[in-house]
Amino acid sequence: MDDAYVVSPEWTEAHLEDPSVRLVDVRDAWEFDAIGHLPGAVNVPFDSYRDEDSDEPGTLPGAAAFADLLEAAGIEPDDAIVAYDDMHGVFAARFVLTARVYGHEDVRLLDGDFSAWNRERETTSDEPEFEPSSYEPDPLSTEESPLIDLEGVEAALERDAIFVDTREQDEYEEARLPGAVRFDWREVVDDETRRLKPEAELEELLSEHGITPDREIILYCNTARRISHTYVVLRALGYENIGFYEGSLTEWIAADGVLETGSE
Repeated sequence: MDDAYVVSPEWTEAHLEDPSVRLVDVRDAWEFDAIGHLPGAVNVPFDSYRDEDSDEPGTLPGAAAFADLLEAAGIEPDDAIVAYDDMHGVFAARFVLTARVYGHEDVRLLDGDFSAWNRERETTSDEPEFEPSSYEPDPLSTEESPLIDLEGVEAALERDAIFVDTREQDEYEEARLPGAVRFDWREVVDDETRRLKPEAELEELLSEHGITPDREIILYCNTARRISHTYVVLRALGYENIGFYEGSLTEWIAADGVLETGSE
């Protein structure tokens, strides 16, 4: 898989002493402090970069607010960031997506989560030492960004795009975008190892759902958290034509968009 998007624990362990590689733990502060964290990691809790009141699409916090978080964590624009959580990577993937939208070029998801790391590798409760940075965000242009808005979704429904619903079965049956296929984001995770399944297995699994690299893919869930994980995995597998519907079903329903219900 493309290590520009997902890196292994082995790669991460080998770069623990590299000052240009910064580990970001997105768990709650009490977990970071009381349970421990990866050596050298800084804490940027998930709810700090989700803002329901922001003027940005969906729950993005705004470029300036996100830059403030990175400054407080001592992260420079040229640093390589590796993000992790303890929920199979879904919250950390949201950090990866957010950072990339706001122009941070080198940000990656740790394959596996804190529990997977803690089984075989060192953790610590020591406070990380760093100095605040000066961070100037450089958000992607509309053309560069994977984000797709309501009008873009409406247009994609008229094309041969495949809409991928990453939620659970009951949510999917209650309401979904027209023609959407369901692909639970957790299907890509091995329950035993808590890491991603092998690349060949992932490609076969996606293909079974009609999710192939030659298609235009539009991802959505309820509030764009779960699709963050699917987005990062697809990019790591080499998929390029991916639309990330930040407003997701919450916005679609509020706009009285057409819905389907029931089983496929």
